[in-house]
Amino acid sequence: MSRRTTIYDVAQESGVSAATVSRALTQPDKVHPATLEHVLEVAARLGYRKGSGARPSGERHTGTIAMVVPDITNPYYFAAITGAERRAQAAGLTLVLVNSEESAQQERANVERLIGRVDGFVLASSRLADEEVTAIASRTKVVLLNRWVDGISCALVEQDHGSRQIVHHLTSLGHEHLVYLGGPVTSWVRHQRWNALRGAAEAEGVRIDLLGPYRPSSLDGGAAADAALRTGATGFVAHNDLLAIGVLQRLRARGVEVPEEVSVVGYDDMFVATIVTPALTTLGGEYEEAARYGVELLLEGRRDAQVVLPSSLAIRESTGRARQSST
Repeated sequence: MSRRTTIYDVAQESGVSAATVSRALTQPDKVHPATLEHVLEVAARLGYRKGSGARPSGERHTGTIAMVVPDITNPYYFAAITGAERRAQAAGLTLVLVNSEESAQQERANVERLIGRVDGFVLASSRLADEEVTAIASRTKVVLLNRWVDGISCALVEQDHGSRQIVHHLTSLGHEHLVYLGGPVTSWVRHQRWNALRGAAEAEGVRIDLLGPYRPSSLDGGAAADAALRTGATGFVAHNDLLAIGVLQRLRARGVEVPEEVSVVGYDDMFVATIVTPALTTLGGEYEEAARYGVELLLEGRRDAQVVLPSSLAIRESTGRARQSST
C-alpha cells in the first residue's frame, strides 16, 4: 500500500513552507492568489486529500489524545508522562504515548499517522521547526510542553532565571571559567539555557564556553567531559542530568576529583541526581504539574495560552569552591 501524501510532500514539491500549504488548504483568503493556485495544483497532482487532516466539524471525538516525547527512556519524561496521564484519566480520556527517538522526521511521521485518529496532541520538547508546529496546529489541537512557539498554547518550567541561578552559584564559589555542554541543536531549551547562561556570565564578568551538541544521554558524557577539560574550565554545566552523570563517570575514570577540582551542574533534577556520587547539583521544576496544565489547555481548546512554572536549584555535593590556581 502506498504512503499517504502529506502537506510536507506538497510543501516540498511546491517550494513553499508547510505552514503556507496549511493556510492554502484551510484559509485560502490569506494566501497570495498565484501561490494559492500553485499549491492547490500540486496538491491535486500528488493526490493530497484534505480529509487526512483535521476532522470535519461535528465529527465524533475519539476520546483519545496523544503525547509525543523525544526519548521514552529518559527519566525526565517520567514525571511529565505521569502528570499528563493522570489529567487525561480524570477527564475520561485515553493517553497514547508516542516515542519519536530524538528524530524530527520520526516525530513528524508519528503525528501525521495519528491526525484524525486522536483528539489532539501534547508535544513534549518537540524537535520540529516552528513552522511545522504551526502547520500541525492549524489542522488539529496542539499544546507544547517544554517549548514555546508563537501562537501555540504551552506549559513549561522557566529556564532563564534558573540558569542565572546556576551561574551565580558557581561564581559565588569562585569559578571564573565555565562551560556549557549543550544538547541537540533542535532542542528549544538548549538555546534558552545557553542564552541565559551566557548573559549571566557576561554580567558576572566570567568566561563561559559552549561545547557540543551532545545527546541528552550519559553515553555522551565521556566525550563531553574530555572536551570540557581541554578548555581549562572549572565549572561544567551539562544540558541535562543524564549527560552530567556521564560526565561524572568520565571524570572519576580520569582521576579528576569532583568538586575539589571541577564542579558539575545538571538540569531537570531527575531522581537519579540524588543517588550518584557525588550527588548532583541540578536545576529542576514541577514538570509533572506542567504536563497536567498542558492537558488542561488541550481540553479547553486554548490556542494561545501560556503556563510558566518556576524552577529551583538543588545544591548538592557536585559543586564546591573553585581550585586555587598555582602561581
